[in-house]
Amino acid sequence: MNKLIFNILAEKELLESVKWYNEQNKNLGINFYFAVQQLIEKISVSPEVYGYSKKPFREAAVPVLPYLIVYVYNSTKKSIYISSVFHTHRNPGKKFRKIQ
Repeated sequence: MNKLIFNILAEKELLESVKWYNEQNKNLGINFYFAVQQLIEKISVSPEVYGYSKKPFREAAVPVLPYLIVYVYNSTKKSIYISSVFHTHRNPGKKFRKIQ
């Protein structure tokens, strides 16, 4: 199994999005959270399935809402660094964060 490392801002983005969607529609935030978690599980099992957006960053689309999981996979260290949980209507330059 690959080690998952979350950028602290990615974690914050996820939690703020869950809260906001729950305020808009009961359970929407929870459904979004579970969709993100399922996608992260798929990424952790098969990180090379999802394509590069800008090397070394890869992107996987969240099926429920217009979000991407942006990550870097290090096959040598067997680690996955989650750079951002990115809403696709935001400035695309903000989705790439350096590995901590």
